[in-house]
Amino acid sequence: MAAAAASFSALPFLLLLLLVPSLDGASNVTYDHRSLIISGRRRLVISTSIHYPRSVPEMWPKLVAEAKDGGADCIETYVFWNGHEIAPGQYYFEDRFDLVRFVKVVRDAGLLLILRIGPYVAAEWNYGGVPVWLHYVPGTVFRTNNEPFKNHVKSFTTYIVDMMKKEQLFASQGGNIILAQIENEYGDYYEQAYGAGGKPYAMWAASMALAQNTGVPWIMCQESDAPDPINSCNGFYCDGFQPNSPTKPKIWTENWPGWFQTFGESNPHRPPEDVAFAVARFFEKGGSVQNYYVYHGGTNFGRTTGGPFITTSYDYDAPIDEYGLRRFPKWAHLRDLHKSIRLCEHTLLYGNTTFLSLGPKQEADIYSDQSGGCVAFLANIDSANDKVVTFRNRQYDLPAWSVSILPDCRNVVFNTAKVQSQTSMVTMVPESLQASKPERWSIFRERTGIWGKNDFVRNGFVDHINTTKDSTDYLWYTTSFSVDGSYSSKGSHAVLNIDSNGHGVHAFLNNVLIGSAYGNGSQSRFSVKLPINLRTGKNELALLSMTVGLQNAGFAYEWIGAGFTNVNISGVRTGTIDLSSNNWAYKIGLEGEYYNLFKPDQTNNQRWIPQSEPPKNQPLTWYKVNVDVPQGDDPVGIDMQSMGKGLAWLNGNAIGRYWPRTSSINDRCTPSCNYRGTFIPDKCRTGCGQPTQRWYHIPRSWFHPSGNILVVFEEKGGDPTKITFSRRAVTSVCSFVSEHFPSIDLESWDESAMTEGTPPAKAQLFCPEGKSISSVKFASLGNPSGTCRSYQMGRCHHPNSLSVVEKACLNTNSCTVSLTDESFGKDLCPGVTKTLAIEADCS
Repeated sequence: MAAAAASFSALPFLLLLLLVPSLDGASNVTYDHRSLIISGRRRLVISTSIHYPRSVPEMWPKLVAEAKDGGADCIETYVFWNGHEIAPGQYYFEDRFDLVRFVKVVRDAGLLLILRIGPYVAAEWNYGGVPVWLHYVPGTVFRTNNEPFKNHVKSFTTYIVDMMKKEQLFASQGGNIILAQIENEYGDYYEQAYGAGGKPYAMWAASMALAQNTGVPWIMCQESDAPDPINSCNGFYCDGFQPNSPTKPKIWTENWPGWFQTFGESNPHRPPEDVAFAVARFFEKGGSVQNYYVYHGGTNFGRTTGGPFITTSYDYDAPIDEYGLRRFPKWAHLRDLHKSIRLCEHTLLYGNTTFLSLGPKQEADIYSDQSGGCVAFLANIDSANDKVVTFRNRQYDLPAWSVSILPDCRNVVFNTAKVQSQTSMVTMVPESLQASKPERWSIFRERTGIWGKNDFVRNGFVDHINTTKDSTDYLWYTTSFSVDGSYSSKGSHAVLNIDSNGHGVHAFLNNVLIGSAYGNGSQSRFSVKLPINLRTGKNELALLSMTVGLQNAGFAYEWIGAGFTNVNISGVRTGTIDLSSNNWAYKIGLEGEYYNLFKPDQTNNQRWIPQSEPPKNQPLTWYKVNVDVPQGDDPVGIDMQSMGKGLAWLNGNAIGRYWPRTSSINDRCTPSCNYRGTFIPDKCRTGCGQPTQRWYHIPRSWFHPSGNILVVFEEKGGDPTKITFSRRAVTSVCSFVSEHFPSIDLESWDESAMTEGTPPAKAQLFCPEGKSISSVKFASLGNPSGTCRSYQMGRCHHPNSLSVVEKACLNTNSCTVSLTDESFGKDLCPGVTKTLAIEADCS
């Protein structure tokens, strides 16, 4: 035992050395069956996805620092082809797409990087990241053994690799890129779907990548037949995954800590207990590289979102929220998990493993090394029942669906189901659109239908996407028809019937908006019946077809179209009027887009009409308003609940599509979320009957000290005077800690320090910098229940609870309250497991 104690006493210092990447010189990156090997040493890698175009450069250093503080030693990002090669051979690497700058930010923070080049990425990104122009290169078919496609994939991959080489960014050159990825989630499904072209394409991609000579390994996620590249796992759980060769390590490229949002649906959440359970199980079962997809999701600015129907927000319920704030308790719970796993790193990677059954659904995986190190993971995979297990003559409490980590095979430093971190309640605090001019509004009204000259006329319908080539969301289809005075059937009305491949339509009859219709995230196609009043003689029909992000995944996804397939009028005495075969005039885009009304240099454009008070509920209207910078330094969102649907810009920067589309009141929401059991995206949802997305992130770096111009294009009609900025701020904090929770100082833990038993559990609270705890709304030591903002006292409650917490916490930025604090006095409920619940305000 003396040797073991000496080994653990030195562990914190050794771990510090292991966590520092070798960035001063070239690092040889190889691998064996246990892990990556960097500069001759096996490494356990905890990686976090941060996608550079989904934030702004001014945010990158802080986001990377938050990931590092959260226990990561690596950042992962996709490379977004369509953001870089905007036309064949024309490249863009500025602003949010400055890839080299992002990699260097990560490097300068002392972190490794995984570069997922793709070039196809999926990622809920428009067209899966492949440039739309590539679809129109003659003879091109995506993601199969097709020469035009392969030539462009190779050209772009080589361009990115050469750029990284030029900047000396691969680990083999002294940089921080340790892995690169080719293709994405291809695997058995697509190999079969694409028939004879599937497998040859996947093998070609692997061979092409290896020929790039990066000096670092390549990976192919969800590619069970990957040859030399390492195949890896994506999913909510990957503990059961095994590489396709005994010489490859177990890598998890995408651990989904939440899920994406779709306009018109409720919002999904994944509990931190379940995320931690999945990660602990992965490392318990021999995993060595784990990446959160995503750790910070960010924002789909402009028209970058795919789907279709994916929201502008890509928050993903991630540990760092869309605005760049830590999400508590998820961020902190995972941070403590990472620290606990780090305590086990050497033994996990160099030790021998033994499996031990502790019950029907309880088990232990034990690792021991030659230095005397011993690590154990005790798991209860029962989704309903807590268990007490015996391991090495000691009893351990294992909640249902949890893993306990024992870095010395004796003391529990972390249990995935026992969340000790506080919960932070974040609020969008409204601020009015302050302005310096009394006549601050200007408007521009789009013409209905064809503005200027039509682009072309066709007999029948054209495909929307093939026509616009995604240069805009909008395409006008217009036609005219005549009816005589006896058109109406007695007792009925004429009905306009529209069938569409997607994604949406605003229908105008004789320049009046008569209705709108849309598909949804699960079905882009839609049909709609709109009652109409025809006039005798000539009638003008204008249909504004809309896309809401292009398809980003699926077999032959680039061939999935949009736009109308059938239009007719029923309820007419003379029979149905079929308009599908009419001559239709087409116009691509909006007049305001053509005149670049959203650009800063167009603010004095004479087409803008000054207004002291803007019109309300007007469709097809552009609004321009002068706004001041919101106060403070909190992140900023814009509240678009009063509007219908459209696009917004600040100082020429595209905020994105806004659409406060409401989800169904019966859309699978639950009052509480049980973390136990296998997670699926429909399991834990909130926001039923509310807009899927009400607020839209505006980076503070987009604001000028003064003279800010907000431009909004509204499709349907809304009230722009009710648009407000909101500051995203932590307004209250909560803690819910039980006495049997581990309370270990993971920064300085070692085996010799644990001989006196487990320290008492503590509740810890802290407010953001510059704020303090201004009031304690709830405090109970006993057996309280509920969740933050809805705590309730149980039958056991210590009357001194509030006074003890107020004494420790009021008017402080942070505080700690031990469950064994002497001020609580006598135990009033012997035999009851004590829990301390606290809710406090920050101001």
